[in-house]
Amino acid sequence: MNAKLPRGVSKEQFASAMNAMRKVVGNQWVIVDDNPLIAGYMDTYSAAPVSSTAASAAVCPASVEEVQQIVKIAHSHRIPIWSIATGRNFAYGGPAPRSAGQVVLDLRRMNRVLEVNTELGYAIVEPGVGYVDFYNYMQKHKLPYWIDCAANGMGGVMGNTLDHGVGYTAYGDHLLMQCGMEVVMSDGSLMRTGMGALPNSTCFPLYKYGYGPYIDGLFTQSNFGVVTKIGLWLMPEPPAFKPFKVQFESEDDLYQATELMLPLKINMIIPNAAITTHLLWEASLFTTKHEWSSGPGALPQSTLRRIAEKFDIGMWNFYAALYGMPEVVEENWKLVEATFQKIKGAKIILGEDRKGDPSFDYRARLMRGEPNLTEFSLLNWVGGGGHINFSPISPASGDDAMKQFHMIRQVCEKYGFDYIGEFVIGWREQHHILMLMFNRYDADESKRAHDCFAQLIDDAAAQGYGEYRTNLHFMDAIAETYNANDGALLKMHRRVKRALDPAGILAPGKNGIWPIGETPETES
Repeated sequence: MNAKLPRGVSKEQFASAMNAMRKVVGNQWVIVDDNPLIAGYMDTYSAAPVSSTAASAAVCPASVEEVQQIVKIAHSHRIPIWSIATGRNFAYGGPAPRSAGQVVLDLRRMNRVLEVNTELGYAIVEPGVGYVDFYNYMQKHKLPYWIDCAANGMGGVMGNTLDHGVGYTAYGDHLLMQCGMEVVMSDGSLMRTGMGALPNSTCFPLYKYGYGPYIDGLFTQSNFGVVTKIGLWLMPEPPAFKPFKVQFESEDDLYQATELMLPLKINMIIPNAAITTHLLWEASLFTTKHEWSSGPGALPQSTLRRIAEKFDIGMWNFYAALYGMPEVVEENWKLVEATFQKIKGAKIILGEDRKGDPSFDYRARLMRGEPNLTEFSLLNWVGGGGHINFSPISPASGDDAMKQFHMIRQVCEKYGFDYIGEFVIGWREQHHILMLMFNRYDADESKRAHDCFAQLIDDAAAQGYGEYRTNLHFMDAIAETYNANDGALLKMHRRVKRALDPAGILAPGKNGIWPIGETPETES
């Protein structure tokens, strides 16, 4: 055993725990550091050293009962465990634990779609169900519903939902469409939330709230329990689907475009998560940075204009879709057309206008719930594969969009990086997604990326913008920005942690809820 052991755990204690876990799941499903498969539990895209999050082992249960037994063993041996679903997050960290020495509880073998009810339009899935798996299941059984997927088609349904992820159809708010949850607690006991707490419940995946406090949200982005099932509401396949794109020729058009979009969103004329992408996000499908510059630093405006002209890409590119009865879709389309025609130079594009265009095609596929891997082309922009997503939330206003765009691009260029970003308008807010791309094999570039991200956190918080999810290495920093009223929210989270997991074995350090190296029972 050469890997770092969990804090306060002896070699003998660790070996005893691993042997106990082997009896539960079988020898081949407990992976320790002398097994080459342990390399799969690393965050290889990050700016931080891989060794800082190296797992001491991984265990792979195949059922809820096995999860319960593993958690009980971890509890009795004081072994910290870090649960993952599919472990295929694209932009916020890989399947590595929060810090070196933790044991990964890998739930990928629990990969069943347990139920799809076509009358009531719901599904129940296990943690290891990926978007491609879910989509293929629906297609195989010819079910009249669409799934809603993240841009990374390899990602997991439950993992994205629990991390407050969003998709691209009218059901794109994944947590809003979640209903019913099954959770293994830190002592190995099993709990169902909401209506599921009623024996023989008929409405577990139908009514979110049940009786008493609504607690599902406590198990999202937290370390309070291990979620083993969730219910999901499914979007009926619409009679008509009309995806479209609007290209804008000036970066300043972002202001007016955002102002015009919001009424369309609030009134549900555009019901899905509307996306406005910057030029370079689009350009990564067609070219690489090295084809335009061999020097350091961000590309100048003159080069961005040349890229836009060569590939017929807007400086900003808006994607959305209309859904519903054909006559309703066409009436709403008249309103959409008239709205965007108010912006000088705006080019409105439909699918028949861009046949074979990979940028339009992959967005249209996402907006009809079809998972794909096109967004991985972003990794080719600079080479080296390093990337971290910075994602602050703001009001869906033109002023805030422009303010964030200029602030974030200025910081990126200060550290020598291109601005590669998009805005996603939800209900009344917008997610601003920056893809910070760097060569992870270049130590200086990795350090600059890390420093750039750290400044972005501070600068955004100073302007009242908080991130909604993040990479492993920045969890504490972002949690500490949510410090209103002397950090009252984080203090409450820690009180809940102390009550639910007094030994502190479940995902210590996740999102700042419990600091690494401390346990709830030692906190003063």
